[in-house]
Amino acid sequence: MTPLFWLAIAAAIVIIGVIIWSAARRSESQISAARLEMQNALSAQGQAMTSQINHLMQAVTQQLGQVRQDLQTGVASSGQLATEAQREVAQRLQSSTDVLLKMSQKIGEVHQSSQDLSRAAQTLQTVLGGAKTRGTLGEIALDRLLEDALPRAAYETQYRFASTGAIVDAIVRNGERILSVDSKFPLESYRRLVEMGDDAFREFSLAVRKHADSIAERYILPDEHTLDYALMFVPSEGVYYELLMTEDPKYGKLDEYCRSKRVFPVSPNTFYACLSAIALSLQGQKIEENARHLLASLEGLKKQFNSFAEVYDKLGTHLRHAQLSYEDAGNRLTRAQNSLEQMSQGTLPEAAPKAVGTTSGE
Repeated sequence: MTPLFWLAIAAAIVIIGVIIWSAARRSESQISAARLEMQNALSAQGQAMTSQINHLMQAVTQQLGQVRQDLQTGVASSGQLATEAQREVAQRLQSSTDVLLKMSQKIGEVHQSSQDLSRAAQTLQTVLGGAKTRGTLGEIALDRLLEDALPRAAYETQYRFASTGAIVDAIVRNGERILSVDSKFPLESYRRLVEMGDDAFREFSLAVRKHADSIAERYILPDEHTLDYALMFVPSEGVYYELLMTEDPKYGKLDEYCRSKRVFPVSPNTFYACLSAIALSLQGQKIEENARHLLASLEGLKKQFNSFAEVYDKLGTHLRHAQLSYEDAGNRLTRAQNSLEQMSQGTLPEAAPKAVGTTSGE
């Protein structure tokens, strides 16, 4: 119940008390009149209280309905918000899971790449570790460059010299002369140079000088139609640069020592440039050879024209003689026809045709 309801009841009790107190003091007639008045007042008060109670109940019912509606709306809104929050949290959790999965995959790829790099480094170390495998590496690079730059007939690999039995890694043919190319560079000394630093410079310089001496002695053989120089193929640009920069206090620059032995170091790039120049030279030689064949063909054609001119002159002479003979025969035929016509008319010709007399005389 509301406070207004209790206030109305209290007012009614006070009024009843006042009326009772007044009735005790009045007469019986007044009591009847007062009772009637009290009944009217109570009726009016009851009606007013009933009306007020109805209004209060309506207001409370309306407020309760509004509260119920608000509560339902709030609950529904709270449920929707909770659902959206749950959905967003689920999405974030899924995104986080995807990110973690991708990170795990990336970590696996990095780990795999690290393992591949380690295996590649180990393989490279194995390749550069032994003399035979180092030679094989240089030979493969040399073969690829020769194959890319020159026609197959212009070079030969693993060529054996007849006089000494030495086998050079490759030769390049330039006409009747051949150019020797060695690819067994001492990479082991360079590896120690990288590992030990300046302490291994002397060893590296000594190894390269010995290698240059060996090339000059074994592969520069003029009696075998070689050129008076050979090429030292260095299968790495970094090693080639180190060779150019190395200088020995006793022998001077390392590349100058090699050139003094008629051995020229070449890297893959410089060697390809040399092969390109040789290829141009071979093309020039081929063009020159084709020009010689063309000149020989022209000489033959000239002789044929001279022979044809002689035959043509003879044919012209014969044709002129035939024409003269034809004209002479025509003249004689005309004179004979004239003589026959005179004889057919009964007159003797003044003179026998020379041709007939000549013919009969003969």
